[in-house]
Amino acid sequence: MTQQAERSELLRGIRAGLLELLAEGVEVLPRPASLPISVATQRSPEATSAPGASAAASNAADELAAIRADLGDCTRCGLCQDRQHIVFGEGNPNAAVVFVGEGPGADEDRSGRPFVGKAGQLLDKMIEAVGWKREDVYICNIVKCRPPKNRNPEPGEVAMCQPFLERQLRAIGPAAIITLGKPAAMALLKRNVAITRERGIWQEWEGTPLLPTFHPAYLLRQYTRENRQAVWDDLRAVRERIEAR
Repeated sequence: MTQQAERSELLRGIRAGLLELLAEGVEVLPRPASLPISVATQRSPEATSAPGASAAASNAADELAAIRADLGDCTRCGLCQDRQHIVFGEGNPNAAVVFVGEGPGADEDRSGRPFVGKAGQLLDKMIEAVGWKREDVYICNIVKCRPPKNRNPEPGEVAMCQPFLERQLRAIGPAAIITLGKPAAMALLKRNVAITRERGIWQEWEGTPLLPTFHPAYLLRQYTRENRQAVWDDLRAVRERIEAR
């Protein structure tokens, strides 16, 4: 392929991507990120080049591995009875942003990975639209096994998984947490949350800024321009807050 043909193919791909974002309701794109939305955005260049920087990254990954080992082949609640796979979480162990969802669905239960179904595909688009990459963030859920028929996790089920979730968050030490949907916000804030009123309002979890927003599955059900814009505004607010650090 000639250089001109390669350039034409690249431009077609960019145009197709922009048209897809426009169809999703995204009308304004942020400036490209100068650094991945990872540990690099939390530390100065001197800190990231320091001898201990790689050790810190390794420690976070090791701690997550230890948490997964402690979780084991979990039978702490009834969700273990029908699951195919435990869905622990995945992503950058030193991510600046952690997305916390509700629980695995059917696709996630089959694959053992979080947010890989239709809601996950929409989440990927949301992440990319704000200038991030999925591999730069960390994604997990408040429960690690699929609730039957994708119902909301029950309080006892959340209570069994919560220590592992909180250990994950402490190991990663993100600059911000984004909760997806009401159950995730309630689990970390430890109170009832009216998600339609409280999305987009900054909260805190153990001193870490936390922003509740709509779950991608809700957007798929209520796919209005207003809802899409709301989530877009929330993710942009998180990015701006991190970049201002």
